[in-house]
Amino acid sequence: MSRRRVVVTGLGVVTPLGCELDDVWDALCRGESGVGTVERFDCRDFKVRFGGEIRQFDATRYLQIDARDLRRADRFSQFAMVAAEKAVGQAAIDFSIGDPYRYGVLVGSGIGGLDEIELQHSVLFDRGPDRISPFMIPKLIINAASGNLSVRWKLRGPNTSVCTACASGTNAIGDAFRMIQCGMADVMLTGGTEAALTPMGIAGFARMGALSVRNDAPQEASRPFDVDRDGFVLSEGAGILVLEELEFARRRGARILAEVCGYGLSSDATHLTSPDPQGTGAARAIHAAIADAGLKPDDIDYINAHGTSTPLGDVAETNAIRTVFGQHADALAVSSTKSQLGHLLGASGGVESVFCVLALERQVAPPTINLDHPDPACDLDYVPHEPRRMRIRCAMKNSFGFGGHNACLVFREHR
Repeated sequence: MSRRRVVVTGLGVVTPLGCELDDVWDALCRGESGVGTVERFDCRDFKVRFGGEIRQFDATRYLQIDARDLRRADRFSQFAMVAAEKAVGQAAIDFSIGDPYRYGVLVGSGIGGLDEIELQHSVLFDRGPDRISPFMIPKLIINAASGNLSVRWKLRGPNTSVCTACASGTNAIGDAFRMIQCGMADVMLTGGTEAALTPMGIAGFARMGALSVRNDAPQEASRPFDVDRDGFVLSEGAGILVLEELEFARRRGARILAEVCGYGLSSDATHLTSPDPQGTGAARAIHAAIADAGLKPDDIDYINAHGTSTPLGDVAETNAIRTVFGQHADALAVSSTKSQLGHLLGASGGVESVFCVLALERQVAPPTINLDHPDPACDLDYVPHEPRRMRIRCAMKNSFGFGGHNACLVFREHR
């Protein structure tokens, strides 16, 4: 049976650099950082006091929604709702037309409503169990983001969620791609969302030694592939894409931004938090995505790397890329936009897939900033400091999560 082709028609983001797509892309290409000292809560006594925060976020600026209904959605769901509103607007799709059972949602998150968990935990011990909010569970569950989008647009097709840590957004897009490809849906809203920049989130990741402690220079803290990197920067936000079956998009006259053509996934099966040092599992997922797309390694021009700025992860990803691409690895442009946004955990694959589509559309590879002293063990072309105008036919997105989850996507110019 022939597989249906899947295209991207809408993009939306909520990031530490803003919520307007063009503004975020321009800031990336200027090398700006969205990282700074946390302002939502007092973190003076914390080991880590900075992150990629969405400052003064107000969903009502973007959504026509009753304030009471909005209070029933956790911050991570609100991020997804705003990003989806932007993506649906760009796609110019009217979900009231056509069969609602052919429209679906698949949004990933690594942690879900941590904000709500912390709030209601305090209520429980300060005021007692009868004062817990009746909306606590519907707000904190990881599938709440998908559920809110389904309700918002009355989408009655597949409605599910993915939780694979930092690979969640990429797995969500890949799984949504498969659903359209095999005929389960014609349109999917998909991507990732996360709001774990909370007291417990920062304290927990810091306690396990995963975060940079560069409190005196937060904008320089996320430095993928640099010899002085000391951990990732915890961030928040969302990235949502509208995926459509090609002929469905053509019939409604949609503007096609790119095509999703390959998806690969694997497991390290090595350690719960540390990657396989040789990147063996990651290499398998990269190879599978290229094969699924019907391409050769030489067809890939740009990789948006997982590139978290961790000592082990950046080397493992470099090893994986060299394993798959051989000599072509030296011709690849490989950049980590986490150098500017920090690590959005389950949302990272959604936001960074948006950047892959923009890289294809605008023929520009965004830079890796803070790469001042390259690690000799990380010896690829990471597009340091400045964006690069270049020919990009196919772009790849890598995501690797705690638990050994590896997920890769391939996007190409629509033709």
